[in-house]
Amino acid sequence: MTEKRINVDYLARVEGEGALRVEIVEDKVGDVQLNIFEPPRFFEGFLRGRGYQETVDIVARICGICPVAYQMSAAHALEKALGLAPPTGVRPLRRLLYLGEWIESHGLHVYMLHAPDFVGHESGISMAGDPDLRPLVERGLRMKKIGNQLMTVIGGREIHPISVCVGGFYRAPRSAQLQAMLPELEWGLEAAVETVRWAATLDYPDFEMAYDFVSIDHPDEYPVNEGNLISSSGLNITMEEYEDQFVEEHVAHSNALHSRLAGPNGSYFVGPLARVNLNFEKLSPRARAVAEAIGFEPPVNNPFKSLIARGLELVHAFEESLAIIVEYQEPKPSRTMAPAELKLGQGAHVTEAPRGILYHRYHVDEQGLITAAKIIAPTSQNLKRMEDDLWQFVPGVLSKPLEEATLSCEQLVRSYDPCISCATHFLKLEIDRR
Repeated sequence: MTEKRINVDYLARVEGEGALRVEIVEDKVGDVQLNIFEPPRFFEGFLRGRGYQETVDIVARICGICPVAYQMSAAHALEKALGLAPPTGVRPLRRLLYLGEWIESHGLHVYMLHAPDFVGHESGISMAGDPDLRPLVERGLRMKKIGNQLMTVIGGREIHPISVCVGGFYRAPRSAQLQAMLPELEWGLEAAVETVRWAATLDYPDFEMAYDFVSIDHPDEYPVNEGNLISSSGLNITMEEYEDQFVEEHVAHSNALHSRLAGPNGSYFVGPLARVNLNFEKLSPRARAVAEAIGFEPPVNNPFKSLIARGLELVHAFEESLAIIVEYQEPKPSRTMAPAELKLGQGAHVTEAPRGILYHRYHVDEQGLITAAKIIAPTSQNLKRMEDDLWQFVPGVLSKPLEEATLSCEQLVRSYDPCISCATHFLKLEIDRR
């Protein structure tokens, strides 16, 4: 019996710590494991007993790349629990803050994390040392900087913003502060269009699967903060019905739970490719135009082409950000205060983090303290799908030298842009004493 192993002890160019194990026996895949060994961080546990307003700041610490996603899901869920409606003007400002996060996250992933796989470099740093590729790295870093600046103007700082609160914002930016960003955003829009055109020239592995894509659906706009949950298999539910349709399972080789659809459907796919496939007609005009120009026509079932989908979302994020700022009027007041006397409440909400849907549920008591919390990150929802992909992908690379086959498997994982740190705070600790 011949046995071959593909081992990646530390996945590179992903956020967090994880490993990949693939076992091949007699030229057939015997086992696939995405081993998430970064220790669990127990956010759900230590939120209990904390005030509802504290929660928005605490959950931001789950991720330094997408803190706004955690703040938005938490704020919306807690507003439902408390029966609060933010003032007029808060809604577009929240959307603008979120788009800033999409810009910085997608810019980072496209150019620094995923691009090296397609241009024969080990990292964005080595790309920068190549005179022909250095302009790409500079473009990506400038786009990321613009996203960070937008988050700073609205949120107070780019990492773990401090202005977001339940009910709205502690402070809203002045119109002049946002207007000052228009020139850079206009540059970013053109750079994003060029990003899509460049991404379309890359050589993508020939690999397609019949995916069940899942995203938010809003009747009037590209999904960010509000809407129902839909899937390519026909699911259409409210956010409050999330736990009726999606279940989490513990697997022995991972500190992150795996999510799957209830029933026989199993794994599903969230993130930019899911959003673009399910909401293509709601992309901004420039995004749809460049998609048509490069021949990107949904449904696209090649996960490697998530790179193009991220580029299209960059175009959308820059174009919509410009439109929001042109129409922006500072909300006064910038938040709705909770009533003096609170009641028991429960709220659940889903928003679209850069990497896909992010679910939060909270129970709040009469003192405004959290009594229960549940958080399900996008990467947890994609983990089973990634493993399912690898089961089908690995046979096609077995004829390659081991080093090349290993790199191909890593490239597939990176196409999902997994944020492992986000995915490791859900595991319940149970100590069996005998």
